[in-house]
Amino acid sequence: MRPGRRAGLAALLAGGLAGLFIAPGAWAQATAKATFAVGCFWCVEADFDKVPGVLSTTSGYIGGTVPNPSYEQVSSKRTGHAEAVEIVFDPAKVSYATLVSHFWRTIDPTTVDRQFCDTGSPYRTAIFTHDAEQAAVARRSLEELNKTKPFKDPIVTTVQPATTFYPAEGYHQDYYKKNPVRYAYYRASCGRDARLEQLWGRR
Repeated sequence: MRPGRRAGLAALLAGGLAGLFIAPGAWAQATAKATFAVGCFWCVEADFDKVPGVLSTTSGYIGGTVPNPSYEQVSSKRTGHAEAVEIVFDPAKVSYATLVSHFWRTIDPTTVDRQFCDTGSPYRTAIFTHDAEQAAVARRSLEELNKTKPFKDPIVTTVQPATTFYPAEGYHQDYYKKNPVRYAYYRASCGRDARLEQLWGRR
């Protein structure tokens, strides 16, 4: 084969093969994170896993001062952390605004340091934003909800910048899948769905 042809073929092959590989970081650019403090993280994993476009949900702790806290430390109410869920989603399939809207309807936004039967600062509700765009979307949603909310009590849920998120222990992850009977009993006995229906109407 003549040198000119050989060089041309090599260039063609290189260009073709390059198209088969995903550039480093492309996956990260194709996904985004949302972090919500919602009371019991088991319940919110279950609520968000069913949303089309949500790729994964991770239970964990955020907003505190102690590095790598354990569940026992967070439950002591002395670390400042809230139970939260970190959501990885595909922005091409579901918008952050849609996730925020869904978030409101999974919580009671009228109670301070409490969600249903769980009480204390770890069970406060908050939207932890990852950038200025998310903060703007969350604040607009909060303002709109304050105008249109179907209940009379004030909304106490906060919007604040995300800090370090620490994944919870393995036994907390996908708890509703691993322990469906216990999870169903907890959710029902805690009165979560009954209160959500009272606030937002039947879903």
